[in-house]
Amino acid sequence: MNGFALYWRYLKMNLLAGLQYKGWPMQLIGVLVTVITDPLEVLLLFARFGSIGDWPATRVMLVYGLSLTAFGLAELFSRGFDYFPSQVRTGSFDRILLRPRSTFLQILGTRFHLHRLARVVGGLFVIVWSLTKQGISLKLQQLLLLLCALIGGYLVYTGIFVISSAVAFWTVQSLDWVNIFTNGSYQVAKVPPPLLPGWLRNTFTFFMPMFVCSYYPAANVCGWEGVPVGLGWLALPAGIAFFTASLVVWRVGVRHYASTGS
Repeated sequence: MNGFALYWRYLKMNLLAGLQYKGWPMQLIGVLVTVITDPLEVLLLFARFGSIGDWPATRVMLVYGLSLTAFGLAELFSRGFDYFPSQVRTGSFDRILLRPRSTFLQILGTRFHLHRLARVVGGLFVIVWSLTKQGISLKLQQLLLLLCALIGGYLVYTGIFVISSAVAFWTVQSLDWVNIFTNGSYQVAKVPPPLLPGWLRNTFTFFMPMFVCSYYPAANVCGWEGVPVGLGWLALPAGIAFFTASLVVWRVGVRHYASTGS
């Protein structure tokens, strides 16, 4: 059995285990309600005060929708790294090391919660709503651009989960401030990127390329002025580069790990 076949088997086992809980539909609905109500304060502000310069609510929601969907995909398929710090504290990571399979894939498949799908559904709804309101009729090239943006965003957020978990190799437990770059990062997309402080905009463009996978693809798809054509296609290469860097951090952490039996 190759690595990815093992990963999908992990997901299947976690899915079947989760379905044993009869209240899982309520979890799904609960997350979906949270996702739908989350951007309401932004929409209410725009409804009260109108557009912010060249930024109406539909523009902001498109960037936010791309970030939310990418984050939802990472949360759905890569959230096993959330539970990794506890494995370091309890020493159960030793069992992972004894198995003749990639430690990365084993941790990746540790958890799979179906109710996380609600964030993906909510994000896709926001994207479709925004494009419809802007009167954008997608062509094949634009659909491909959005797909690359979502894949690139998924890789970026997965990379963030990996790096934040790898910190536990040195700190034994996860650090609360890392949540700024995980759970809180996609919330930055609610603010028009050009209006953010330079240091914050640069952080989420170069250090963590979230805007490369959301703002630039959205601008190219909709033809917004001020964004060079073609920058949106950087989303996938940026995601691959960031994810590759996270794998390097993970491997350094694994080599640094001292077994509880040491």
